[in-house]
Amino acid sequence: VQLVESGGGLVQPGGSLRLSCAASGITSRFYTMGWYRQAPGKQRELVATITWGGTRNYADSVLGRFTISRDDAKSTVNLRMNSLTPEDTAVYYCNVESVFGGAPSWGQGTQVTVSS
Repeated sequence: VQLVESGGGLVQPGGSLRLSCAASGITSRFYTMGWYRQAPGKQRELVATITWGGTRNYADSVLGRFTISRDDAKSTVNLRMNSLTPEDTAVYYCNVESVFGGAPSWGQGTQVTVSS
């Protein structure tokens, strides 16, 4: 599985961004798809995940501001981010993991910078 993220950039506090991740090599819909982020000097952390059945899970820090969605027909997973704060500044990584196990796949990351 190969993942390619897009949509990062520079945004002012309070602004919005939409991240997209296109997956290739997926042969079924039985994957959990998600977004993680890593800020400078910090460990990578979960942002949001969505199962093949549509169950969503969010980090407390983004709950109510971020929305994850997926389109299995296009093998994409998206992250809509609203009310961004400087604390959201990080490299955001797309992640795909089969429900049948095996190593997860990661994208190369896309930078999100929230600054005035």
